[in-house]
Amino acid sequence: MFDTILPADSVEFCPHPDAQDIFVCGTYNLVKSDEVVRTGPQKRDGQCLVFQCQYDQDDIAKSSFENIQKISFSALPDMKWCHRSASSKATLALAGSEGEIYLLDWNFEESRLQEMGSLNVASSSEVLCLSLDWSNRRYPSSEPGKLIVSLSDGNLVLAEATPSYLAISKKWTAHDYEPWIAAWDYWDTNIVFSGGDDFKLKGWDVRSPMCNPTFVNRRFDAGITTIQSHPHVEHLLAVGSYDSNVTLFDTRKPLVSLSQTDVGGGAWRVKWHPSAYRRSDLLVACMHDGFKILRFDELAWTSNSEYRFDAHESLAYGVDWSFAPSTKDQKTAIVSCSFYDHSLHFWSG
Repeated sequence: MFDTILPADSVEFCPHPDAQDIFVCGTYNLVKSDEVVRTGPQKRDGQCLVFQCQYDQDDIAKSSFENIQKISFSALPDMKWCHRSASSKATLALAGSEGEIYLLDWNFEESRLQEMGSLNVASSSEVLCLSLDWSNRRYPSSEPGKLIVSLSDGNLVLAEATPSYLAISKKWTAHDYEPWIAAWDYWDTNIVFSGGDDFKLKGWDVRSPMCNPTFVNRRFDAGITTIQSHPHVEHLLAVGSYDSNVTLFDTRKPLVSLSQTDVGGGAWRVKWHPSAYRRSDLLVACMHDGFKILRFDELAWTSNSEYRFDAHESLAYGVDWSFAPSTKDQKTAIVSCSFYDHSLHFWSG
């Protein structure tokens, strides 16, 4: 276990073939004010913590990791590595709590992240970037690609990134309340999905005027918190919500669910396994009920088994699979973090 000091809310393993021993953790701290009546905007701060692993191929539980870098930012609600080609740099995007996104490149020679640029995408510093996602998960490219970002004022932002610039391409009002999540269809990067506290799941075609979504699914009983397109199964979408459910959809029929699984706590993050041979496994951060791995029956896409990790003592928020090859027992390294107890754990499943 590692104490992140500040509350931890997101973790991401690097997918680059030459940096799969690297992962990052984001923290989110609401600065306490001594004033009885606060007159200014609420202050939030955080850090991007960088870790390096030493994998034990015989027993992943014996693997070690160390914190090799700390970078201070505003609080960080989300972070995502870009899936670029092996000959390109490893690039990380951070969602900041003062309306900014940051791009950082991994310096292989110095084993550290270097900030390459930032972009303010919000109307004011009181608007938070809640989530972000890269378009090229399924088709890694030499260029960084496109980012979709959700903002606490209900807007979504489409940003174009190249090695030399970062710019807003489109911005539109998408939800009545906080859109906790926005994510790409990894198989069709003209399509974006979003979900929010208005209990709505929406689809968007970025080639069209953004005044009308391609669909609106209103059949949710709580706010939508997480969405991920499957990187190995076309048309399959996992959606999590505050009501403890993980729902699977066929994107060709997004108003009718394939299956629904109660995971015991609000599903803050869902992550499909990065390898095709374990494509039926879904990692879930279940907020008040720890972390779980759901295994689905691919014929009906219903959950038929579950593994749980309960070492955390607070809100289960950030979780991710390693992209490194599985160990001899066919397990994959996993890192997870929780909020109020500011702890980070390294485990396997």
